[in-house]
Order: sequence, then C-alpha cells, then structure tokens
Amino acid sequence: MVTNTSGKKKTAVARATVRDGSGKIRVNSQPVELVEPELSRLKMLEPFRIAGEDLRGQVDIEVTTNGGGFAGQADAARTALARGLVQHLNDAELRDAFMEFDRSLLVNDVRQSEPKKWGGPGARARYQKSYR
Repeated sequence: MVTNTSGKKKTAVARATVRDGSGKIRVNSQPVELVEPELSRLKMLEPFRIAGEDLRGQVDIEVTTNGGGFAGQADAARTALARGLVQHLNDAELRDAFMEFDRSLLVNDVRQSEPKKWGGPGARARYQKSYR
C-alpha cells in the first residue's frame, strides 16, 4: 500500500510517499542521515520519537521539499511525514499522540509573512523622521 501526503509551512511545501518497507527515509533523494543542519534532521525525525523507533523499520518514506528555507522545509517535511504515518497505519492512538504532543504535526501552519508596505522598511516599521 502506498500513501501520499503533504505538509506546508510558510512558502515551503513537502510531499511524502509512505510504503511498506525496511526503514529507508529519503529527503530530496538523499538519506535523512545526511540532511544538514542537524536541527532540521532532528525536527524531521520527531514523529518517530513520539511513535517509537521500532515503527521506522516497517515503512519506507520518500520526501520531496521545495520553496522556503531549511527551517520551513524541515517543518513541512515533519508534517507530511507524521500525516503519512497516521494515514498509512490507520492508527487513531498514534494520531492522538501526535495531536497531544504538537498540533502542527498533523495540521499545516497557515501563518504567512505580511507583505511590505510603503512608508517604511517592512510590513509594520516606519521610517524615522526628525523636525529639528
């Protein structure tokens, strides 16, 4: 059985394919152990720390990410991976464990950066002025 899921964070999108296998996890066609920086790797593998490492040996996962930066991509991949595991295993207990730990494991973070506006260097900040 093959399960396709996706996750989003800011402008980053991750698509995950979960199938029965021997525990291979690949992110953008390279093993997850080679993902840098290390914080991104730890973030991506969070669902396995909650579900249990023995679960990792049951499935093969292929994740492709694009858009955003490394942190956004890591969060998007984490969401796609967790959703894929829940759908593939059809396990309500696992879903509840993920939701209890962190809702963003199963639900996309819809927040976006606010667009820059005229009269200042950013979305809210204004240029300084002096009269004397």
